[in-house]
Amino acid sequence: MAAQIKQRLESEGVRYAIAGYTDLHGNLKGKVVPIDHLVDMAGGSELFTGAAVDGLPQDVNDEELSAHPDLERGIVLPWRPDTALFQSDLYVGGQPFDAASRNILGRQICAAEKLGYRFNLGVETEFFVLRDGPDGPQNVSDRDVLEKACYTVPALLDNFGWLPELVESMNDLGWDVYSFDHEDAQGQFEIDFAYADGLTMADRVVFFRLMAGEIARKHGLFASFMPKPFADRTGSGAHYNMSLADPVSGRNLFAADADPRGAGLSEIGYHFAAGIVRHAAAICAVIAPTVNSYKRLVRGGAMSGSTWAPIFASCGNNNRTNMLRIPLGGGRVECRAVDAACNPHLAAALLLAAGLEGIREELPLEHFHTENLYDVAPSEYAARGLTLLPRTLEEAVDAFEADPFVREVLGETAWRAFVDYKREEWGSYATAVSDWETNRYLKFF
Repeated sequence: MAAQIKQRLESEGVRYAIAGYTDLHGNLKGKVVPIDHLVDMAGGSELFTGAAVDGLPQDVNDEELSAHPDLERGIVLPWRPDTALFQSDLYVGGQPFDAASRNILGRQICAAEKLGYRFNLGVETEFFVLRDGPDGPQNVSDRDVLEKACYTVPALLDNFGWLPELVESMNDLGWDVYSFDHEDAQGQFEIDFAYADGLTMADRVVFFRLMAGEIARKHGLFASFMPKPFADRTGSGAHYNMSLADPVSGRNLFAADADPRGAGLSEIGYHFAAGIVRHAAAICAVIAPTVNSYKRLVRGGAMSGSTWAPIFASCGNNNRTNMLRIPLGGGRVECRAVDAACNPHLAAALLLAAGLEGIREELPLEHFHTENLYDVAPSEYAARGLTLLPRTLEEAVDAFEADPFVREVLGETAWRAFVDYKREEWGSYATAVSDWETNRYLKFF
C-alpha cells in the first residue's frame, strides 16, 4: 500500500510527507521526510524522543517512540500541495505506546466495535480570526461592532478574504461543509461540516486548527482557539455531536420515533448520555483543559447576554443550557462543554468510554431538563437533580484524579502525566498576579 500511495502522491506533485501526532495537550508534532522515503516512514522509520515533547510522558533514557502513519487518512496540505500529512499512532518497543492520544481513542473505538457499534462524531468548530493592532487584537471588520454579533452578514462578508479559502479547502478535502457563519462574539466564526467516524473526525479537528491558522496567516491575520479570549465576548466551544451506528447497515442506533420524552433519542442513546453525566466532572478536565476554559463555563458575562455554555452536568432536549443536548430531530447527543482548546482524541475517547459504560450498565438518565438552567436558583439544585460542573481547572483535575474511570481509560502513564501537567498549570496560574489584580488592589488599602 505504501508504495502505491507514494506513486500516486508523486504524480500529484507531492514532494514531502509528515509523520504527525498529537501530544497530551493536542498540539501537532512530527517529522518530515522526502516522498522517496514514504515507504520507510510507513514502516516506522521516524523516531521521536518523548522526553523532548511537553505531553509525551517519557524519561530521557527511555527508548524512542516510533510513528506509524495512518496511510488511509493522509491529507495533502491545501495551502502547500507539495506536502502531505499522515497522522500517526506511536509505538515503543514494537508495541503501541499506551499514553499516545490517538492510541487511547483507538482503544475505545475497538471497545465500541466489540459491542457491535461504530462511533460517529461531528464537531462544530468555533474560533476567532483577528488582526494584531497597536493596542492588542482587533476585529478584521470595522463593521463588526454589534453587541449581539451573531449571524451578522456585513461583518461576515468583510472576512471573505480568508474565509472562503478555508471553506473551499475543507471541501476540496471532501469534508462537505454545509454551513458557516459569524458566531455570537465579534470576530468569531463557526464552520460546520459532515460527521465521520470518530477517529477520522478527531484527526480532522487537529488538522482544521492547523489549516485555519495557516490560511489566516497568509492574509496577515491570526486564528485563535482560546476558549475565552475576551472577558465580554462569548467563548469558543467545539460541540461534540455523537451517535452509535450499526457497523454493517450504518443504521443510527440513537434515532427513535417513539421517544417518551419527545426528543427522538433511543433508549441506548439515553444510557450513553447517562454515562457521560455520571463522569462529567472528571471528563471536564480533558474537554475543558485550560485555566481559561472555566471562564467560558459560566452563565453570564458576554455582551450578547448569554455565554451559551453549560454550567451543570445535565442532559435535556433542544436546550442549549444543558451540558448534553438532544438537537431537534434527535438521533444524536451533543456535548456542549467541549471547548476549542481540547485534545480532540482524548476528548472523544473519554466521552465514548463513558457512554459505553452507560450502555453496558443500562444506566438510566434520571433527570431530563427542558427549563432554562441559567435561571435555576442554587436552593433548587438538589431538588432538580443538578450538579455543577467544576468551576476551575483545579476542581476538574481533583475530580479527574479521584475517578478510577478516567485512570482506566487513559492508562496509568497518561493519567499520571495529565494530572501532573495540569496541576503545574493551575499552580502557575494561581500564583501569578494579573494586571487586573494590580490595578484593583495595589493602592486599595
